[in-house]
Amino acid sequence: MKTKEYLHQTGPCPHAVPRLRNAGSVRRTAQLRGLAQSTQDEYLRFARKLLDRLQCDPTAVTEEQLRAHLLRLKEEHGYSPSSMRTAVAAMRARLRLHLGHDWKLDSGACAPERKLPTVLTREEVTRLFAVVREERFRVFFRFVYATGLRLFEALQLQVEDLRQSDRVRVRGGKGHKDRYVPLPAAMLHELRRYWKTHRNARWVFPAVGRGWREKPACRARLAVIDEPMGESSVQHCMKIARAAARLPVGTCTHTLRHSYATHLLDAGVSIRLISAYLGHSSLETTMIYLHLTAVNEASARAAIDRLLPPDDLEPPAAAVVVRR
Repeated sequence: MKTKEYLHQTGPCPHAVPRLRNAGSVRRTAQLRGLAQSTQDEYLRFARKLLDRLQCDPTAVTEEQLRAHLLRLKEEHGYSPSSMRTAVAAMRARLRLHLGHDWKLDSGACAPERKLPTVLTREEVTRLFAVVREERFRVFFRFVYATGLRLFEALQLQVEDLRQSDRVRVRGGKGHKDRYVPLPAAMLHELRRYWKTHRNARWVFPAVGRGWREKPACRARLAVIDEPMGESSVQHCMKIARAAARLPVGTCTHTLRHSYATHLLDAGVSIRLISAYLGHSSLETTMIYLHLTAVNEASARAAIDRLLPPDDLEPPAAAVVVRR
């Protein structure tokens, strides 16, 4: 079962405890850590759902009960390490603020993922773009691949972020950091051409709203909508396109970001520059793409072959042993 499906199950559990009190304190803890709004919402959902599932008074909960509950989330509900970290952080905030406990709770359940990301070949990227017929999604996917932005970063693209012709301003990236990323001239032309179809004063990719149809009335409505396109609609389109283009299982919008970084490495771009473009806080995060590029591996082997200087000297004659 997916994490979001578990968190949004309807109906109380048989012996539900009282709902989470002082939720504002949990949210303030998340805000002080500089977490994004979506992560703050996840904290509250986890805190409410997890404490409900304990089926007892929170003041009587033991550390062993919580560890057993976390293990159940991991083993039965298939929580990923990142989801486990969010669950643990939410429970810590609740326990520390309202129950006075400072339990660790991790116990090895939150080890970082070590899997290599999925990367598309250039041919697969071309196939993907070819099967996406709706212009707003096709331009969006091409933009993500051309800049390597995260999904939420690309959705937040505003008209004024394109004032400079050779780069795009990325607002409020991970860690609330802004940055600039190079923008190909051809991509800028595509963005401007698409924007002219709706002329929204703020958003480059505005939400279309319910009942969208390719009609003049719907197009006119896009000009006044004050919210960006939603993540769910983008991911739904990607799911359909993945099947139509026969792409690897696991391909999602974020795969275009991985492909961007890997293809830049293949082209010989410095990994430090790529790290800056991606908005990584540590070069170590970017190093994973070194495992995904065959060109760098081939270059390394060629360099190793050239490393040893040729041996032009004749081998010494065999020593003559004189026996008496």
